[in-house]
Amino acid sequence: MYRLYFKGLVSEETGTGKGKVSDVAAGFGVAICDQRDALLFESKGQLVGRGANRQGAEIQALTIGLTEAWKLGIKHVSIFCDSFPIFQFVRRSWTPKQKKIAMLMDDLKLIRQQFSFTQAVLVAGNEVKYAYKLARESIVSQATPQDNPRQAKVAARKEECLICFNDIDPERMFSIGKCSHRFCFQCVKQHVEVKLLHGMIPNCPHDKCKSEMVIDACGKLLTPKLGEMWKQRIKENAIPVTERVYCPYLKCSALMSKTKISESAKSLQSAYPASGVRRCVECRGLFCVDCKVPWHGKLSCAEYKKLHPNPPADDVKLKSLANNKMWRQCGKCQHMIELSQGCNHITCRCGHEFCYNCGGGWNKITGTCAKQCPTWDEAYIMRQDPAPARVYVLPNNYFDDYDEDEYDEDEYDDYEADEDFGYGYGDFPFNLEHHMNDVNPEAPFDLPD
Repeated sequence: MYRLYFKGLVSEETGTGKGKVSDVAAGFGVAICDQRDALLFESKGQLVGRGANRQGAEIQALTIGLTEAWKLGIKHVSIFCDSFPIFQFVRRSWTPKQKKIAMLMDDLKLIRQQFSFTQAVLVAGNEVKYAYKLARESIVSQATPQDNPRQAKVAARKEECLICFNDIDPERMFSIGKCSHRFCFQCVKQHVEVKLLHGMIPNCPHDKCKSEMVIDACGKLLTPKLGEMWKQRIKENAIPVTERVYCPYLKCSALMSKTKISESAKSLQSAYPASGVRRCVECRGLFCVDCKVPWHGKLSCAEYKKLHPNPPADDVKLKSLANNKMWRQCGKCQHMIELSQGCNHITCRCGHEFCYNCGGGWNKITGTCAKQCPTWDEAYIMRQDPAPARVYVLPNNYFDDYDEDEYDEDEYDDYEADEDFGYGYGDFPFNLEHHMNDVNPEAPFDLPD
């Protein structure tokens, strides 16, 4: 599986008047890597057109990157997005409401049809910073030299963000707790959001730095929804995976500790002795901790299962999708996992190690599972040299926590560009034509509605 990193940037250059914008520079950076993340191709350049906005620039950069991958004869590619709206557009979870963005996405769809397999992967900005650097270099090459001594002095006091490589005012830089690494507010906010959406506590974006970020220090960067999401991740991390219990009532789904609710359920044992009855700490509803369903009264677990042999419709739907796409469920934390490439030895984020082929536990001493499945499967080897495993954990619909209408991000602004911005519908870059191959570019992360 080849990897495509892309970035489209827009930078406003002001004239000598009182803050009046005299020009808008837009540039792109593209990097195509092999399965081992070794660079195969890079490109940077100017994006032509007036009235460009950041989303339009991002989509154009991705279109250029996919076109170059197609020229190289690549048929399988992972698209690494650091913009959540673009990620949602690519995986077709959101539909662009702005006409011009929709046109650009139509062009992108036609190019994706040239590939046998494409998938969108949401990553933090520091994972695409090489593409950031290329796009930034293109922007800088378009900039007008600063002859004004005052402007030069202002530029000299700015700091460079090590993710987006923009020159930022010091007061707009964010310092990470103990390690004191500094990045611009926008990059830190984006980094925090991506980590939370992947179900993780954010750490410092700096390479190889493991310092955890503190929610209290990030208050000004967080929307109310991100703040609640972070608190939920802290709560989840405080409870061992094997101890986690979720309320089965759909309108609640509160997370609880199995041990704590067992201690508080002693008063219920007199009414229902030797049973798994528990009370939710949030909605106060009774449920069975063994069956993980609303409380079934005087029925034993066996009697309840006999009367309700079929699992809920949503569970059936997810299991069917998992079987069709050959996902595996971690036997410890129950997360769904997709192996994109690499060996069958899987280490889940909860620490559980198992075999992707059969799902059985992994024996560290023998280096195999109990069934001694092959370590490598040809379906996940795309080249002669074995690549390190690339595993994607599919969170519990964290990506669906955001609705397009309520998404709050500075870059997700209305598209009000002029008609001659970039290339519109029907104007294909690199001489691509309408009669493209009818290959269905289904993205494997797309869960059905």
